[in-house]
Amino acid sequence: MGRRKLHEENIRKIKKSGDSYAITLPITVIRELGWREKQKVVVEKRGKGILIKDWK
Repeated sequence: MGRRKLHEENIRKIKKSGDSYAITLPITVIRELGWREKQKVVVEKRGKGILIKDWK
């Protein structure tokens, strides 16, 4: 996969979903992490970004 294609694959839009907002994640990332549908994750604010990690 070329550098430009990888960059485009990682660009996401924020969408309104009821009273919250949603961002989709690339399937390649989900597969690499071994995550599943309805899995719980922790979302933390880090400076001007966010960190999403598995909930233990």
